[in-house]
Amino acid sequence: MASARRLKRVATSQPGFVSLKASSDLTNSRRKRLNKNKKKNWNKHSDINDVEDFLEDVRLQERTTGGLLTEKEDESLFFLDVGQQKKPTQTAAEEPEEGKKRKGKSIRPLRIDLILQSDSLIAPPKDVLAYQKPNAKKLRRIAQKAEQLAAKGVVPRRQKRLLNRLTVEGLAKKPGSEANNNPDRDYYDLWGQESKSTADPWYLQQTGKKRVKRPEKMNEKPSVLPAVEVIAPGGSYNPDFFSHQALLQEAHDVEVKKHKEEGKIERQLAVNREDTATEETVFQEQVEGLLEEEVEDEEERVPNEEDDDVPVGAISIADKKTEKQRKRERTEKLKEQQRLTERRQTGQRQQLFQLRSIKANIKQQEQMTRERRKQRKANQEAQKAMPRRLGRLKFQAQDLEVQLSDELAGSLRQLKPEGSVLKDRFKSLQKRNLIEPRERAKFKRRYRVKYAEKRAFREIT
Repeated sequence: MASARRLKRVATSQPGFVSLKASSDLTNSRRKRLNKNKKKNWNKHSDINDVEDFLEDVRLQERTTGGLLTEKEDESLFFLDVGQQKKPTQTAAEEPEEGKKRKGKSIRPLRIDLILQSDSLIAPPKDVLAYQKPNAKKLRRIAQKAEQLAAKGVVPRRQKRLLNRLTVEGLAKKPGSEANNNPDRDYYDLWGQESKSTADPWYLQQTGKKRVKRPEKMNEKPSVLPAVEVIAPGGSYNPDFFSHQALLQEAHDVEVKKHKEEGKIERQLAVNREDTATEETVFQEQVEGLLEEEVEDEEERVPNEEDDDVPVGAISIADKKTEKQRKRERTEKLKEQQRLTERRQTGQRQQLFQLRSIKANIKQQEQMTRERRKQRKANQEAQKAMPRRLGRLKFQAQDLEVQLSDELAGSLRQLKPEGSVLKDRFKSLQKRNLIEPRERAKFKRRYRVKYAEKRAFREIT
């Protein structure tokens, strides 16, 4: 507070200071004498009204005049009143030209705009946050590095790609817009699937207006089988004899295969009558092992005299090898290594005389590799036409719709319909791997059915 009073005394002591407010007699009031040596009395009993009045007067001058009156020039504070000047009469030659606005009331701002304008001449405080930029230091460092590279003649990678793209697009001839009445213009299908877009592909990709490239795997069909399979010629209402017999043979093979599978399951689940249990076998199983246990108990009771002489816990200690034995072992080990090395070298020398057989063996292996590769590709192509395992159940092929020789009809009027179109389409979807094989859902009753006799029924019975 002492500094504030000192500031007031210095300002008021200036010869040209003028106060806008009437100074009040604050010094005439008697002040209470207090001990201000203590810190707790500084703010509690200090009178700062005179300092606040001075600062308020300074703020008022800054709002109304834009600064202190002592710092203003005389021309800005006073003016010379010379009376009202007469306006010169406007002649016909001085009439305003067309196209120029007349100076008048339209130039003056509206009253509402004057009310909304600030009446303070103090400049608004500078917003520091408005001048701050995120990552300003990093961006400044990047700009400095770019300037250094530009001075050396090095072009950044992004700018180089942009220049290359612009040059390529500039070389390509851009189709101009043609008039609607031009009969030679290209035909445009308004309802077509493909949209006619003349925008830049890079721009469409960046803005998200370009369609995402469809993966090639999604263009492949899950199966190479046709949607509708045509039945063999033998399935016609009036087929050829040989084609009909071929169809019957195919149906016969299917039935034989089913019969073999059923017989295999029956053989696996069959029970041998010889292995069935009888009363004798049951009795033998019950008494098995009882006699042997009695004999073993008797043998345990008889003491073994031979075992008494054998010391319990005897440990055989191996004899220590002599130096001569160790030398002999080392010599034999060296000889064995030398013998293996000589055998390996001899085998390598013998291979020189086996080059012809080795080449023939290599050719044979390459031929087998090619055949296996061809077989693998053939299996892969055949696998494309087979139904895959998509769910819990396996695919069960539909039964062949075939008629016997005595069931053939001579005309369409006498033909008897067979099979179901709905079932055929459902099996076709399963065979082409579009849906998984399914089975008919079984109805299971949740609660037990209750029967109740009505009163009318009881009266009758």
